[in-house]
Amino acid sequence: MTWLILAGAVLTEVAATLSLRASEGLRKKVWIAPIVIGYLTAFGLLTLTLANGMPVGIAYGIWAASGVALTAVGARFFFKETLTWRMAAGIVLIAIGVLVIELGSQTH
Repeated sequence: MTWLILAGAVLTEVAATLSLRASEGLRKKVWIAPIVIGYLTAFGLLTLTLANGMPVGIAYGIWAASGVALTAVGARFFFKETLTWRMAAGIVLIAIGVLVIELGSQTH
């Protein structure tokens, strides 16, 4: 269940960040509510993740790294922003880093 809560935190943070991009610097006011609700929900779910016993280094590492990767992919899909092979390689490295963090946490 903790992993599902963390996944929710990641997805709502990504949605809020993409909404921030869609707002064009908050010029499109219709996006303000999704931004605020998204970030508040993301932090609330991250708090629940930690309250359920996931170590902060793992939870935050996965939340931040996954958010960066998914935001880059989402920006490419929704806003046609550039996603170069170097950026894709960075996303792969992020995924490997998250895996190493998770595997490292199981050895303590």
